[in-house]
Formats: sequence, C-alpha cells, structure tokens
Amino acid sequence: MLLLYNFYMKKYFKHKLENLINVSKIVTIHDFEFDKNFKSAGESHDFWELVYAEKESLLCTADGVDIPLEQGEVLFHKPNEFHTLSANGKSAPNVFILSFVCKSDAIRFFENKKFRLDSNLARFIYFILEEGKKTFDIPYSDPNLKKMKLLSPSTLGGEQLIKNYLELFLINLLRAQTETKDGNTTFLPRKELSSKPVNDVIHVLENELYSTLTIEDICTKTAYGRAYLFRVFQEKTGKTIMDYYLRLKIERAKQLLRENELSVKEIAETLAFNEPNYFTKTFKRVTGLTPTAYKKRCLGLNL
Repeated sequence: MLLLYNFYMKKYFKHKLENLINVSKIVTIHDFEFDKNFKSAGESHDFWELVYAEKESLLCTADGVDIPLEQGEVLFHKPNEFHTLSANGKSAPNVFILSFVCKSDAIRFFENKKFRLDSNLARFIYFILEEGKKTFDIPYSDPNLKKMKLLSPSTLGGEQLIKNYLELFLINLLRAQTETKDGNTTFLPRKELSSKPVNDVIHVLENELYSTLTIEDICTKTAYGRAYLFRVFQEKTGKTIMDYYLRLKIERAKQLLRENELSVKEIAETLAFNEPNYFTKTFKRVTGLTPTAYKKRCLGLNL
C-alpha cells in the first residue's frame, strides 16, 4: 500500500512560482489636495515613488528636467532621483503619491517614464488608497510624513492587499506597455454588467455642477426610467443619485477653496446652493470640516 502511495505521489510536480515584480516594503501613501500655488522643496530617497495626477495638471521635475503631468497620468521617480512637484498656479490639484521598495529587475522598466492610465489601471490606485486608509493612520495631506503608523486594530490582511494591489498595478501596466493585442488575455478575467446607465448619469451630474437638477431632469436627459436608474446607480456606486451629486459639488467646492479666488458665499452661489448655511452644513457632513477650516488648513500646507 505504501509503495502504491509513493508511486502516485511521484506523478505530481510542485511548480515554484516566480515573482516578476516583488514589492517588499511600503514607505508612504499620500492623498494630497494642494492649493493652486503649491510647490515642494524637492527631495531624493533610496526607494521608488509614483505620482498620479487625479485632478488637474502638475509640473514635476526629475534631476532638473521639467515633466508636465496631466490629469490621469502617472509618473515614476526612480531611487536617488531628486524630484519636485508644483501646482500650475491656475487650478488646485488632487494628487496620489505612493513610495515603495522594489528590487526586482522588471521595475527598471518604469525609470524616467510616465503613462496615461485607463479606468482599469486607475482602479488599482483607489484600491491601494482605500486599503491604506483602513490599515495605517495617514494624516491629512501631510507632505512631511516619514513613517506611517499601523492602526490598532487595523483591517484584516490590509498590508498584504496593499502589496498585492500595487504588484497587480505594476504588472498590468507593464503588460499594457509591452504586450501586443495577441498577448495573454486570460489574466484576471472579468464579467461585469454594463455600466453605461451609470456613466450617463455621472456625465449629466458632472456637467450640471453649477446648476440644480431633479431626478426628473436626470431621467429626461438620460432617457432612463426613474426606478431603473435608482436601482442600477445604487448597486454600482453604493450611493443615491442625489447624494452622489452633492458629493461631486463638494469636491468642486474643495478645489475652488484651494484656488483661493472666491469667498465661501460666492462658492456656495456658484454651485447653486440656495442657502450658504446649507452649503456649510453639507460641506462639513462630507468632509468633517467647515469650508473656512478646510481652506485655512489647505492654504497652510508647505513643504
């Protein structure tokens, strides 16, 4: 019996899995909301850094070379490269910055490169940020952050998911830049319901931030029924349409506050809040700060 068992066991081969890209350490995770005149003093360090322009454009430098970074683009700074970051002086940007340690040979592909991210790649940025906020105590827009403290308790498996999401992002970006259309198409297969109705609604909301909308207006503009839109939108986003609309308005308000050209009252009027008090209450509900406190904190940032 033992001989028979050994015979069958020998037929199995345990394949050692190779790692193309191995991220060994996370240094910092930043979700910045800068004012329009922000400019860093510059730095260099012995680990990698990626900069993603979530909203508006930036001007980066790498070893003295100017590199414009448009909204939706990501830039990689290699270890020991002196780099700076500044807003464009016209609009207040949202910026995601992640620094990490990776010694894999494949990571060298990203030296001195920037890329435009499609939605499939950009989602990994948000996955990392979401897990980062559940795993570490990340101070709001703190450029001087040198060490992230683990939350106590932190979310289960958060550190591993951050590592995995970052490696998936890097591998998928590498594939997108190097493989032909006939390359491997079986990696991470996904079957998703069409998101066209949701995209149509968001498009309408984004184009009407300076006015007011009703559900009836949205149904008319998108040609979808009220009940259908309610159900599909909440399934996809986890929010009601009007709550999503308010949050879009508040995001725009945050940007206008950082640009420091309009008063709180003027911003409320610009975004079609009939009452300044209602704007202030909504802003605080979403951000945890009054508009005045938010503006003061953002304009006080300095590297």
